Amino acid sequence: MLDLQQLRKDLNTVVAGLARRGVAFDVGAFQRLEDNRKNVQTSTEELQAKRNALSKQIGVLKGKGEDTSAVMAEVGGLGDQLKANEEKLAAVQELLNTFIRTIPNIPRAEVPEGKDADGNVKVREWGTPRAFDFAVKDHVDVGAGLGGLDFDTAAKLSGARFSVLKGGLARLHRAIAQFMLNTHTTEHGYTEVYVPYMVSGASADGVSSLAKFKDDLFKIEGRDLYLIPTAEYPVTNFVADSIVKAEELPLKFACHSPCFRSEAGSYGKDTRGMIRQHQFDKVELVQIVEPAASWDAHEQLTRHAEIVLERLELPYRRVVLCTGDMGFSAAKTYDLEVWLPAQNTYREISSCSNFEAFQARRLKARYKTAQGKNELVHTLNGSGLAVGRTLVAVLENFQRADGSVEIPAVLRPYMGGLEAILPAA
Repeated sequence: MLDLQQLRKDLNTVVAGLARRGVAFDVGAFQRLEDNRKNVQTSTEELQAKRNALSKQIGVLKGKGEDTSAVMAEVGGLGDQLKANEEKLAAVQELLNTFIRTIPNIPRAEVPEGKDADGNVKVREWGTPRAFDFAVKDHVDVGAGLGGLDFDTAAKLSGARFSVLKGGLARLHRAIAQFMLNTHTTEHGYTEVYVPYMVSGASADGVSSLAKFKDDLFKIEGRDLYLIPTAEYPVTNFVADSIVKAEELPLKFACHSPCFRSEAGSYGKDTRGMIRQHQFDKVELVQIVEPAASWDAHEQLTRHAEIVLERLELPYRRVVLCTGDMGFSAAKTYDLEVWLPAQNTYREISSCSNFEAFQARRLKARYKTAQGKNELVHTLNGSGLAVGRTLVAVLENFQRADGSVEIPAVLRPYMGGLEAILPAA
């Protein structure tokens, strides 16, 4: 969440930053809450000062052997007033906290301004899309021809936006995830972690705003538990309510998990195939770093995801998201978009974001500096990569005229040396 002290001291900058995102900050509501807080706080401080003065007076009277009952009664009355004021102050602080927790992060100055994805800016491209000498099929038809992609059975089991993988495709899906994990843990310095697939409401609200986005999540009926939309939710919470030693930073975690999303508001979008589903797998990268290191870490983390695409020989491009297309918590985001020949376009396969102290402030995640001060860490995450969309890209980019699919060279060791998946008999 935003820094309350910055809101108090530099409100105009905050308002201008949020306006770049198309967010109108309710200055009036904030000022009313702040005025109420100041009034209660001032009254509380005055009562405390009066009680302290009376307590000293009691000491003087006792020293003289005089009656203190009247003054003690007055002090007792002040105690009741102080308790009531403290309850009022806590209630006002809670209202302020609730108000601020629904406000998104302020974008970095270099983030391009725009209303939606049309305002995103390409940073660079890698690879040349393959020229096919036959009619290109999309991943749905390629997978069906291989006998390994089954939406009918998934619909019978769970409804729309699910898929069943069989045989060689299920093995390829697993191989992709293993390749990603091995690359990130053995070469990029991440620690592999395994996490619960459900988190509490407090954990969910620590990385985003549960109040604003709870309809995007699947809730466990009768429990304060939500299925994770990404491993970012449990992994970033590793440092919630804690103080990390400076020498332990950076913390770098890689986590393979399923992700569950209601896809609220996406009806009619990407209804064919595996691009937008209620359940999909992802290898998530999370870094917890010192503030001075976070922007180098953002470039590093994004590069780690790019290396996976390059090793898979999948053409892609990096774009920086504009202010209108950024996630709630992000200060800056790079999207990696992979080339899908059947759609003749690039589609997102990874988002890599720096949240600066926005999540850490919600989580009370701090580190102890060399000077012994407790400061907020910076948090970052990115997909390294979305496994299902990587499978989609492999099926479309490596398809052959006879319906078979070549297996990228880096995946063959995970496939027992298999060079291709052949069409179903």
